[in-house]
Amino acid sequence: MSLRVQPALFTSGGATEVDPTFRGAVRTALDASSWVELVPGWLSGADRLFDTLAERVPWRQLHRVLYGKRFREPRMTAEYRDIRQMPVPAIVAAADVLSAHYGVPYDGVWLNLYRQGRDSTSWHRDHFTCRIPDCIVPVLTLGTARRFLIKPKAGGDSIPFRPRSGDLLVMGGRAQEDWVHAVPKEAFVAGARISVNFYSSMQARRPPGQP
Repeated sequence: MSLRVQPALFTSGGATEVDPTFRGAVRTALDASSWVELVPGWLSGADRLFDTLAERVPWRQLHRVLYGKRFREPRMTAEYRDIRQMPVPAIVAAADVLSAHYGVPYDGVWLNLYRQGRDSTSWHRDHFTCRIPDCIVPVLTLGTARRFLIKPKAGGDSIPFRPRSGDLLVMGGRAQEDWVHAVPKEAFVAGARISVNFYSSMQARRPPGQP
């Protein structure tokens, strides 16, 4: 798959490695029980990893039904419910580092490919992979920087982030219960972005007694 990536001032095209110290991490409190953490430059070799995933992952465009109408999602996706089946070892290694740091066994991965600025994701919660109140969801950005917005589920202003290639953005606490997030359309963006969303089957299990 041939994709264009808009160049950034600081890009990483060498060996693919992650920073196990999470140096430079900045945590933003959304409220008393929800947070977002941004780790700039967490992964080096981001350009190389982007190219590898673009070529080796079996991307597909899913359909959704909304208000009785069926439409194609404005993005491409792929999923590995068992991360051991992921054909790119760097992603498996990243999951191991995340598991050790956050104390959550990340054993699956969901990938989104935004081919250009017209691709997007509407407001949503990760309710299928986060069925416990306190959930930690790491998202690795590769390629072109895109806006990432998060706002209270009950309504209110959104808080913007713009992770760059190699940056790690982590949603934690009750961010999946009380907040919703989106990647909006950006008409002026021509480059492609891949987001690597790490999830845990432990967090996807409903607590006892919950319907």
